[in-house]
Amino acid sequence: MINNSKIHILNTSFDHISRSQLMAELDGRINNATKTFLVTANPEIVYYAEKNPTYQKIIDQADFVIADGYGVILASKIIRNPLPEKIPGFEVMCELLARGNSHGWSAYFLGAKRDVIEQAISNIKVNYPHLTIAGFHDGYFSDSSEIVKELEDTKPDLVFVALGFPKQEKWIHEQFSEMEKGLFIGVGGSFDVLAGTVKRAPVIWRKLNLEWLYRLIKQPSRWRRMLVLPIFVLKVIKKHFFTLK
Repeated sequence: MINNSKIHILNTSFDHISRSQLMAELDGRINNATKTFLVTANPEIVYYAEKNPTYQKIIDQADFVIADGYGVILASKIIRNPLPEKIPGFEVMCELLARGNSHGWSAYFLGAKRDVIEQAISNIKVNYPHLTIAGFHDGYFSDSSEIVKELEDTKPDLVFVALGFPKQEKWIHEQFSEMEKGLFIGVGGSFDVLAGTVKRAPVIWRKLNLEWLYRLIKQPSRWRRMLVLPIFVLKVIKKHFFTLK
């Protein structure tokens, strides 16, 4: 196990870890049936957690918190303690699916609309034929008991929860202690991408750290959410330099 340090941005502690280190660590934990809670935190999550102590405590209890988005990397540079690299949650999910396909792992999928998750599962079966689908359920439910029972019965290696933050992290936290094994990760709107109903930004946009702009152009209704980024950066600057005085 690697002994990585923590980088504190506002009230959230990020693991100072590279993508390759993270995947090697997760691979070992899954193969050893070590129960794991992974949070992929972007500026929205960090900002929301700072204002909501209960949610912050949930994030603090995760086994890993990684930088999902350039905004977090920028913040780490502002405080002069840079994180190694951006580790997008969607890419972590895809790499886990690929490793699961190679190792014969099993996976459970929770979230999105019924037609979206059904199409996503159909595509996953084609792209990752050796991955065992332990089960799936859409994100529209009022009682988790049947889902929890299915997880307890199937004991999947991977559990992807696409309920959007903060609901997905809260749901994982509520069920985590009851589970015997599995890597639990909140993946937001990733099932829409797997289903093909939403397209990721082209590679050049991602390399330029402009995926947020591409998504805004494609989904103008996201503009209110995008306002969090400059507010987040200003808050990091204020807190950092005020603390230094």
